[in-house]
Amino acid sequence: MVIKVALTGGIGSGKSEVSRRLATRGAVVVDADQLSREVVEPGTEGLAAVLAEFSGVRGLQRGDGSLDRAALGRLVFSDPAALRRLEAIVHPLVRARAGELIAAAPQDAIVVYDVPLLVEYGSESSYDRVVVVDADQQTRLDRLAARGLGPDDALARMAAQADRGRRLAVADYVVDNDGTLADLDAAVADLWDQLVAWANRPD
Repeated sequence: MVIKVALTGGIGSGKSEVSRRLATRGAVVVDADQLSREVVEPGTEGLAAVLAEFSGVRGLQRGDGSLDRAALGRLVFSDPAALRRLEAIVHPLVRARAGELIAAAPQDAIVVYDVPLLVEYGSESSYDRVVVVDADQQTRLDRLAARGLGPDDALARMAAQADRGRRLAVADYVVDNDGTLADLDAAVADLWDQLVAWANRPD
């Protein structure tokens, strides 16, 4: 039986580092952020819908026809109504594609769905286990700054997500990611052992 695990956490918490480590241990990882890019690639109906919805905004499409995600991000993370309009287009496409990938997984797989907005959409009950990657705000801001995201943009993106307490309230497992990569390696090794044990529990 496929075991469906939701992996979530706030922006800058380090979900991608955790999902990469789980993949090396045998998890089938489905990445919502990656799918959100895929569904708006040039030539897709997703891109056409986004450009139509925001047709009055200049500069959202690059010369090669691709979506300028940075420009779109600056728009929607400063305008909650615009963010909801974007999510109404992209999220159903992402969910549909994720469902296809999960359904295609081997029957004995542990499938990890790396999904930032699990709590915001109240979809935690759709998964067998929920893992929350947790880090304090300053750690997350430092990581986002290292990626080139300014503090105002970073705080706006944090504010658009559920707060730490709401995420922790739905967690079956919490991965603390305030430490070093060595600390994270150890935490993910322990998490994987717990997921395997849960998957192999007696009926």
